[in-house]
Amino acid sequence: MDMATTKEPLALFEEWMGAAKESEVNDPNAMSLATVSAAGYPSVRIVLLKGVDERGFRFFTNAESRKGDELRANDHVALCFHWKSLQRQVRVTGTVTEVSAEEADAYFKRRYRMSQIGAWASEQSRPLESREVLMARTKEFEEKFPEPEEVPRPGYWNGFVVKPEAVEFWMEGEFRLHDRFVFTPEGGEWGSQRLYP
Repeated sequence: MDMATTKEPLALFEEWMGAAKESEVNDPNAMSLATVSAAGYPSVRIVLLKGVDERGFRFFTNAESRKGDELRANDHVALCFHWKSLQRQVRVTGTVTEVSAEEADAYFKRRYRMSQIGAWASEQSRPLESREVLMARTKEFEEKFPEPEEVPRPGYWNGFVVKPEAVEFWMEGEFRLHDRFVFTPEGGEWGSQRLYP
């Protein structure tokens, strides 16, 4: 699919992600998520993309973490994917909303059991006295939800979806003459514009 001719940026993204899954050693779905606090301070961290559809780009996290607080304080966010092996990058800006409880439940059930336990054990972003405290909390929740009992989703653990307002594709070019296209919604369709590198 050619950046210069496509009118479907999400389809192009899926094509690039497919190539990344074949070439990247670890976590081709890793993306930088940038948020802004209520006081205007930016923050960025790596999270894992868990799906793309007509709604946008989906990820899951502890909604009581710093990122969760910032997502609720300011729904404008940015994402960045960088695949060094492919010399490609995708940047997304948009607004974020929470997914339904049913969707969060469905995804949580597919996680590894110890990842489910970890969601209960970690008070994400809060001060931790020692590693031993974390491991003790993990053991506590393993005992609270013994196998084969199902581990329920914590109420504070949820999914978010970023509805894109702009999707920019970047491909490395020789002598830093890179190829860049940005896609933005225009009257129910996507318009595109080539950018200087």
